[in-house]
Amino acid sequence: MNGFERRRELKKHHILQAAMELFSESGIQKVSIADIAKKAQVSQVTIYNYFESKHNLIHEVFIFYVDQASNQFEEIVHSDLAFPDKVKGIIFNKKQVSTNIHPEFYQYLMKEYTEEGNYIEKIYSEKALPYFIQLFDEGKKEGYVDQNLSNEAIMFYIQMLKDYIQREDVYERILPLTEDITNIFFYGVLGKK
Repeated sequence: MNGFERRRELKKHHILQAAMELFSESGIQKVSIADIAKKAQVSQVTIYNYFESKHNLIHEVFIFYVDQASNQFEEIVHSDLAFPDKVKGIIFNKKQVSTNIHPEFYQYLMKEYTEEGNYIEKIYSEKALPYFIQLFDEGKKEGYVDQNLSNEAIMFYIQMLKDYIQREDVYERILPLTEDITNIFFYGVLGKK
């Protein structure tokens, strides 16, 4: 990548970061292209040159957001932390997301998540599932996950949870419960031992 392309990608990254922060704080409707331009320290024309419309920008922010979440999850899974610390890191990230995201932005993300062939589904299949298997295999080796549980059963449970969360009547109510649901997923209803 030459210098021009690097500067272009960096500018695009700043715009996406600024838009994501503003959407997370204030929702999508209240944030204008002018607000994003000011925060990203670029002109409105620059944003339109990169994304053509607010709708396209919102979609690109969605992809940017999913990529960041996936990268954070990957960092935790590949870290040198012990299994319980990895689980705590994942739960902490879920808690941070659930408390630092505007409900309107969250609803948009979830609506995108329910569409056929969406980007989250792609990341889920290509990255999240293999990382979950890796994480649970590690937990089995360290004695934190029941060795008698098959990966197939664990993945079936994850798939059921994912399918349920994609229902509109569910995702509209789930945001304040994110940390609790993640805790139940990892520790069950008995909690940490």
